[in-house]
Amino acid sequence: MSALGGVVRSGVGRRRVQTVVVGLVVMIAVTAAVLGGSLMVASTAPFDRAFAQQNGAHLTVQFDGARATAAQLSASARAAGVAAAAGPFPTATITPATDRGGPERPITVVGRAGPGGPVDAVTVTEGRWATALGEIVMHADHRLPRSLQPQVGDALPLSSPAGGPSLTVVGVARSVSDTAGGWVAPEQVAALTAPGATAGYQMLYRLAASDTAAQIDSGRAAIEASVPTGAFTGARSWLTTRTNSAGSTLLFVPFLIAFGVLGVLMAVLIIGNVIAGAVSTGTHRIGILKALGFTPHQVVRAYTVQALIPAVVGAVLGVVAGNLLVVPVLAQTNEVYGTTDTGVTPSVNLLVLAGALTLVTATAWAAASRAGRLRTVEVLAVGRTPGPGRGQWAARLAARLPLPRPVTLGLAQPFARVLRTGTIVAAIAFGAAAATFAVGLGASLNEVQATESHGDVVIHPGRAISGPPPEGAPPEPPRVALGPPPSPDPVAVVAAITAQPGTGRYSGVAHTEVTTPGLTSALNVLAFTGDGHADSYQMISGSWFGQPGEIVVSRPFLTATDTRVGDSIVLTDHGRRIDARIVGEVFNIESRGMQVLTAAATLAASQPDLRPQEYHITLTPGTDPAGYVKALNAALASVEATAEVVEQEADEILLIINTLTGLLTLMLGTVAALGVLNMVVLETRERVHDLGVHKALGMTPRQTIMMVIASVVVTGLIGGAVGVPVGVVMQRMIVAEMGNAAGFHLPASVIDIYHPAELVLFGLGGLLIAVLGALLPAGWAARTRTATALRTE
Repeated sequence: MSALGGVVRSGVGRRRVQTVVVGLVVMIAVTAAVLGGSLMVASTAPFDRAFAQQNGAHLTVQFDGARATAAQLSASARAAGVAAAAGPFPTATITPATDRGGPERPITVVGRAGPGGPVDAVTVTEGRWATALGEIVMHADHRLPRSLQPQVGDALPLSSPAGGPSLTVVGVARSVSDTAGGWVAPEQVAALTAPGATAGYQMLYRLAASDTAAQIDSGRAAIEASVPTGAFTGARSWLTTRTNSAGSTLLFVPFLIAFGVLGVLMAVLIIGNVIAGAVSTGTHRIGILKALGFTPHQVVRAYTVQALIPAVVGAVLGVVAGNLLVVPVLAQTNEVYGTTDTGVTPSVNLLVLAGALTLVTATAWAAASRAGRLRTVEVLAVGRTPGPGRGQWAARLAARLPLPRPVTLGLAQPFARVLRTGTIVAAIAFGAAAATFAVGLGASLNEVQATESHGDVVIHPGRAISGPPPEGAPPEPPRVALGPPPSPDPVAVVAAITAQPGTGRYSGVAHTEVTTPGLTSALNVLAFTGDGHADSYQMISGSWFGQPGEIVVSRPFLTATDTRVGDSIVLTDHGRRIDARIVGEVFNIESRGMQVLTAAATLAASQPDLRPQEYHITLTPGTDPAGYVKALNAALASVEATAEVVEQEADEILLIINTLTGLLTLMLGTVAALGVLNMVVLETRERVHDLGVHKALGMTPRQTIMMVIASVVVTGLIGGAVGVPVGVVMQRMIVAEMGNAAGFHLPASVIDIYHPAELVLFGLGGLLIAVLGALLPAGWAARTRTATALRTE
């Protein structure tokens, strides 16, 4: 065993390049696998983990305080199937206003003494809990940009109930059960209840069985039976909340699977090539070991252990690196759901570690077994250079090219060992495919984000907020929100827009809500005026609305209502029936696709006084947006409206995905370059005597570098040419799958994003990977002394 250990130690020390390459390849492959696996686990059920961590409510029930007392509601905690309960909490409905530009909509506030409890332990993310009159803790809505959400210190007057007190935001919190839009001290609720309105109560329940809708319905029936008749006014199941929570984290899964498959395949190719090359270059040494009495089994064990030593080190480092990378990525998911996950998943770590080492062992064992089975005499007789005749046709063909002789010598080298060259071509192809896919994915996601912008300039109601006071001026008092300003006079706004030089198209947008049979929640409606709205949305099928009564919707709406383009549907607005026909499917991710687009005239009968709240303007080419806005604001000063340039904010989830794709692409490109480096090192060492002959005949160091780099040109070009189409196919498949996961059909502009010139550059990326991998061994070959090379056999 000591003799075998000496062979292993000697092999690891002598083959330093192969040792380092195996360690780095395994480390990068394991890092990518741990990162991808941990994120896949985290993205599959973030809501479920948050629900468990916060003891979420399986049932959130609203009761009529006029028909049941607090004591009677407390007794419902003993109903059949109830495992735990919290409440009763007094409730009220208010409509807060903010000067941050967020939507004004009614919310339910709950009087709650503290955030903890046996059910729905609310997580305070900023500030503190409301403990005194005039204070409120707002529920963080991750669907809105942070700049539009009320923040700690804001003062919120109430437009409903009329005359209600102004509330100061003292904290921001998250409830995974979505039990309230805000929380106040229990004694505050009475002042928030509209005169003549009936007080309400909220109870939160955890059920012993809650996995199916039938179990939820059974628990609901038992609770309703335990309270006085008519007291039970409504309930929401946690299954509904979980469905609604499915959001952008689902987008991680398809592209992580793609990168994971690429990483595993590249690791197999590179590790197999490295170990097979180490065995092939050590064939003569294997013969000496067998002549000294080593059995074939001992030879196989020796070379397998030589591969496992750097692989174990690389795998351990890869596990550590993967876990370190997943922590900042998961911070976004923790922010959305209020979870405290670190991202470290022991099962993923163990699975990846065991899989990587098993792969290395199997690859090394297969490569070494072939050499171990050779007879000693045959092994000793085998030289390190390829057999005669191998690749001679390529050498003769290259010699005819009008290129310097060192270049033609290099171009012919890959054809001497076709199998080895093929594995490196495959690795380069995967690297080129990863780069093509990553750039395409980023462009597609940016195109998706660009669809949220519907013009170059937007007009909001209200005057512009002044900037900071001049230096030395006394500080302004804290601003108090005065509620949303009224919609500006449409005649005056349109006159100002049309009179302004540089105006291309414009559209007014009025926001309202309608209901439709089969959906429990109200639908957001955008009612348009003007002529610019059709150009600011991308159609999937059908056509844009052209007359009153026609609507355009997105795929989630069609799925939820079980309709398709061409069907008729009934909408209800302010108690009036509206017969509408779906004439087109549009790509619109606002309100998660549950939004109706139509002409303002469609709602003329139900809302005759409906006015646009904002206007979107598309400028003519060459118009300066800043100058246009300045001039337009001067014209709008008399109508209480403000124009500003549309600036697209980067979505956090897109930044994360773009960062991940860039990181994983860099990893795969590095693995491919390491494979090229190892191949060139093997080729150079096998041909070191030939190199000495070339140097003796006058080949200069610069020509030597040219020859070595030329030896990878064909490999790089073929790898790039093969990898680019693979990357394009991957981009189309993964982007489409990401759209399906979110419930949308994607327009062609999101999928078809490559230009021919870009594809050519991506193809040349394979050549870049090959050249980068060959630079180090090329320098080593150039520095090798002629006498040393000639003495080496």
